[in-house]
Amino acid sequence: MGGATAATYEWLCEEFSDDTDETWLCAGFVRDLSPREALQRIRVTPGSLSESGQGVAAYAASGGTVLIEYGWARTVYDKTHLLSVGTVAAAVYMNIKNDGFTYCVDGRKITMFSLYAYSLREGADPDRLQADVEDLGMDTGGDQLDFPDDPVSSALALAERATGVHLSSARFAGPALIGSTDHIYPVASDALSS
Repeated sequence: MGGATAATYEWLCEEFSDDTDETWLCAGFVRDLSPREALQRIRVTPGSLSESGQGVAAYAASGGTVLIEYGWARTVYDKTHLLSVGTVAAAVYMNIKNDGFTYCVDGRKITMFSLYAYSLREGADPDRLQADVEDLGMDTGGDQLDFPDDPVSSALALAERATGVHLSSARFAGPALIGSTDHIYPVASDALSS
């Protein structure tokens, strides 16, 4: 065990938390792909965000690329299996209504779970990350009396451990390759623009 901890990604959670401490974040970690390759795999064309503000930013990171989604469509999370073809990828998703972690290897969904219901995990090998989940102090049995203090930061650390990809705050503050997702979910973008 060892490596990233919840503290490693507290800064990213703070960046995507609102004034009521609700976190709205969709992030994907993919090993050995460039930002351009990662965007291509999920059908996002580099350019700019549209009026709707829906899109994905791809950051060159140590070991690969980290994708941060702007909006609520879950494009990165739902397409993690596509990102993982020939490599590995993990994604974390959190908003006020839903949450999740997924880890894929070469197009296969290895493990997927809710950040608050690890005991209900699914996938081809749902226990593959068990030791890291326990080491990070995530609730594995559903028997913690309170919700974990910071499940999102822990899940981001788990994504780093699973993929070997690290996003520093300095890299996040730097340039990213961005593109709109409006063409993927046109009805949603039309609703946001009107």
